[in-house]
Amino acid sequence: MSASDVPPVVPPPANELLVELQCHGVRWQGADGLSRKGGAGPSDHKALSLGERTAMVPMLNRASLDSPYTAVPDESGMRARLFREGLQVGEVQMPGVPRFYGLTTADGTPYWKIATLHSRDVLATTVLQHCVRMNEAATACQFCAIGQSLAAGKTIARKRPAQLAEVARAAVELDGIKHMVMTTGTPQTPDRGAAILCESAAAVTAAVNLPIQAQCEPPDDNAWFQRLADSGVVSLGMHLEAVTDEVRQRIMPGKAGVPLTRYFDAFAAAVSVFGRGQVSTYILAGLGDSEDAIAAMGESLAALGVYPFVVPFVPIDGTPLAHHPKPDSAFMQRLYSRLGVSLRRHGLHSERIKAGCARCGACSALKGYE
Repeated sequence: MSASDVPPVVPPPANELLVELQCHGVRWQGADGLSRKGGAGPSDHKALSLGERTAMVPMLNRASLDSPYTAVPDESGMRARLFREGLQVGEVQMPGVPRFYGLTTADGTPYWKIATLHSRDVLATTVLQHCVRMNEAATACQFCAIGQSLAAGKTIARKRPAQLAEVARAAVELDGIKHMVMTTGTPQTPDRGAAILCESAAAVTAAVNLPIQAQCEPPDDNAWFQRLADSGVVSLGMHLEAVTDEVRQRIMPGKAGVPLTRYFDAFAAAVSVFGRGQVSTYILAGLGDSEDAIAAMGESLAALGVYPFVVPFVPIDGTPLAHHPKPDSAFMQRLYSRLGVSLRRHGLHSERIKAGCARCGACSALKGYE
């Protein structure tokens, strides 16, 4: 099928609004409430529901202070009126605090320090809240805030399999959680975190029926993909973040030591285990990669059966990129349209993904362009 054979998509105004909100952020005129400050993304965000669509929107960082959008919550704290430059453009809802947040483990650890609610029905955890590269400027990813939530006492350094199983079961039973994301900082070991993800996923799937996406860097041995699947993982994320060598070397010098050729070898091996569309990668638009470079990478990934989950870069306070420019909303709309063509050409759709970030879609407007 050629590009000319793919039916065009004319995004409705709701998609355009979502792109604007996620690029500009929102000035929030009330208490933070349920939100995500710091940590392993989405950071400095709050979940807002626009009709049937729930999105993670930046509003707790300094970059959002110059946004033309303002949200004013009502007395209930569950709804807010949305304004652009003083004119009301809509109303949003906010998910309530999940019931499992009120529980603690036998050793007194609050459940919300072990796993958190993302969007409105996704459970997420960073199994290992440390990365081998995070403490050295020469190797650290400049956008990363993985250490912030640990330093602030909002999480624990290592989530044990039994803890994760206990929290996951409660989140499903009490709050109707539909799927789970397990990510990890990269440890010193050559499996790059796959081993601890295997033991974590095995414990959760033994306790509750919950689809799990695991996220890690490409491990040293492709045999880990089958081990992950055998442990109960149903989809896999291996995140590029940037797509050109120049931007990779400048923004994430340590991670850039894993070449793109290794990523593509790992993508192909993972697709052979999990299936087309069940492997994805996160790409941050706005770090310096051009529209053409990201669109070309998206086409190559989609052809391989890998879902290119592209999100607008969000400058996070306390990181070296805190003052980096936000991506332009027109740039993102053009890029989403081009990625939508690739997704349709290769038969990929977020709703067919069993678990994970791309299935949730809350950090991106890409779903509306499929």
